[in-house]
Amino acid sequence: MAGRLEGKVCVITGTASGIGAESARLFAAEGARVIGIDLVAEGAEGELTIQADVSDEAQVAAAYERIGKEFHGIDVLLNNAGINPTDDVSVLDTELEAWQRVQDVNVRSVFLCCKHGIPHLLEGGGGSVINVASFVATMGAAVSQISYTASKGAVLALSRELGVEFAERGVRVNALCPGPVNTPLLKELFAKDPERASKRLVHIPMGRFGEPEEIAKAALFLASDDSSFITATTFLVDGGLSGAYLTPIQVN
Repeated sequence: MAGRLEGKVCVITGTASGIGAESARLFAAEGARVIGIDLVAEGAEGELTIQADVSDEAQVAAAYERIGKEFHGIDVLLNNAGINPTDDVSVLDTELEAWQRVQDVNVRSVFLCCKHGIPHLLEGGGGSVINVASFVATMGAAVSQISYTASKGAVLALSRELGVEFAERGVRVNALCPGPVNTPLLKELFAKDPERASKRLVHIPMGRFGEPEEIAKAALFLASDDSSFITATTFLVDGGLSGAYLTPIQVN
């Protein structure tokens, strides 16, 4: 029985760990030819991994040119690469350098991958773009992370506009918005500041963080023809967080 992505060429950024790695494994299991783009090529998932900085236009352009030539087209873009560093905190305390670093990786990279990736989808008659945003694109975070939250809001707005722009040309663009996910980034936060991390968990009605494979399954749905009438959406996978009303935590 053919998989839901049988024969499709899928480019995924950030395949070295977390959601990107799980998505690469799942997409491949569903019949896709998976190309990963990551700063760290060693150990990354995919049939081919291109080592590149996705915030650098020359490197992104070169990666997509190579992929287009070697694989004769692209069907799916999963723009997943992102960072959430611990020096991104309140607007009162976040340094400009920290702000810009997050914007470059989280927003600039999505813009560049769409700019250089979507033309390949158009050449093939259509396809699917999934840009990983976050639940914080739709609501304030329990823990201040000003640049991260702003960057994910930008990814959401960018995805909505692209979804509208390219709908008639066969390219669907959706923003995948996970809730807090049990990734290496979150584990690192727990290790460094358990109290700060626990403030994220209390707001989730399901009482647990999501797992990377659960987000990967949502990405698979958006990548496949199962979502053929879905574009320009905010696709929340957050354990009910965005639908809940909870008394705000007192922050000292």
